[in-house]
Amino acid sequence: FLIGYQNFVENPGTKLPIGVFDSGIGGISVLAEIIKALPCEEFVYFADTLHSPYGTKPEDVVRSLSIKVAEFLALMGIKSLVIACNTATSVAISEIRRKYPFPVIGMEPALKPAVELGLIGKILVMATPLTLKSKKFNVQVQYYKHRAEIVPLPCEGLVEIIEHDHSGGREIREYLAQVFSPANTRDISAIVLGCTHYVLIKKEIADIVGSKVVIVDGNCGTARHLRTMLQNERLLNTALAEKLHVPLKAQVRFYVSGIEGEVMITKCKQLLQNEGIV
Repeated sequence: FLIGYQNFVENPGTKLPIGVFDSGIGGISVLAEIIKALPCEEFVYFADTLHSPYGTKPEDVVRSLSIKVAEFLALMGIKSLVIACNTATSVAISEIRRKYPFPVIGMEPALKPAVELGLIGKILVMATPLTLKSKKFNVQVQYYKHRAEIVPLPCEGLVEIIEHDHSGGREIREYLAQVFSPANTRDISAIVLGCTHYVLIKKEIADIVGSKVVIVDGNCGTARHLRTMLQNERLLNTALAEKLHVPLKAQVRFYVSGIEGEVMITKCKQLLQNEGIV
């Protein structure tokens, strides 16, 4: 009887929030997809804007910063952590996983889905210099190089521009026009967005490269993976979903490093509102 009873006891961890962090506002693009997949969960989002961008810093610096943010969120009491940053994932996820018992989900350039499209032409991977230099990314390239021509495209400085203006302003359009000259786009079949910030300007990228080029990002896959992990660990908060016929709007607490915290929190909330989330 006791064994059967235990199967019906709710895991107290289900009520804890999910932690999500990035070097800035880019992780909001991931958070939006996660909220759509898990509308009854609560979240804590940390934007480390004081140290943004991560993608141009040395690996040991990014690793140290990422571990400190993970420590902060762990102290808040979370049931899972999403590293919503490709760069931080590439250099810090292994150590963070060793340190904490809860599920830790990371980001990596979505090469697999891009390759499996089976399109004729180059696959361009837009990412920060550090992500493209990482061992994790280059292992992926070696694995898929016999199935597709994969071309890394380091986009140094683009994260800073998006942090300043994510709404497709003149500076972003000029940057993209310079990167994607007609000669550079002629043979491209797909573009992989290897930085969560770039998802915020997907429309602007599509306007430059044209409708024939498929743009791929890993946000939906990350959200699905997180849901599966929480289900496997019996950490999904399903109690509210069972009682209500409509999804709840997510509750998100925001934390930002740096002196412009309130400005950044307002920007994060606006980005979620643009997705119809809060």
